[in-house]
Amino acid sequence: MNRTQGAAITAVALALLFAGGAVTVASADRDGAPATPVSASADAGFARDMAVHHQQAVEMSFIVRDRTEDEAVRRLAYDIANTQANQRGMMLGWLDLWGLPKNESGVEPMAWMGMGGSGDTGPLDGALMPGMATKSQIEELRAASGREAEVLYLKLMTAHHRGGVHMAEGCVQKCVVGAERALAQGMVDAQKSEMLLMADMLKERGA
Repeated sequence: MNRTQGAAITAVALALLFAGGAVTVASADRDGAPATPVSASADAGFARDMAVHHQQAVEMSFIVRDRTEDEAVRRLAYDIANTQANQRGMMLGWLDLWGLPKNESGVEPMAWMGMGGSGDTGPLDGALMPGMATKSQIEELRAASGREAEVLYLKLMTAHHRGGVHMAEGCVQKCVVGAERALAQGMVDAQKSEMLLMADMLKERGA
């Protein structure tokens, strides 16, 4: 390599370095947000609320696995429980990393989305957010078995996913942390696909 070639390579490397720095600065200017989310941010609100939402999906999935021998339902329940437990761990880990509380007293669920927070049946029966099952519905699932448990689980989980997709789409629009937005978009894609699968499974069961 001669001196001219070396100088050219150095110039290219410096140009790439400065370009990368410019992109970083531009991104920071565009977002206009601190590197670490604050407690009132959409990032923190989504992480808290979706962790609670996911926990109920995991609970319902474990319940139905004990209430039916149907392999398709048991496989779906296992996939949902495993996926959402892992995602829940990631979101709680982010809150720890950001030094933020996992529960924020005095703040209604989904306030970060500009919503009131209660589910269709109201908060008194445990439906804290849209799509979440009430305490009565959870007990009904525990008491069911066989096809009845399968149909109830598929209906409850479809509603649960619908609420979850709505919340995840809110994070895609409002969250600042790139990894969190990517996780939220992944939830949207996966849960929409699972809703289509559950619709087919309900048809197979005449529901």
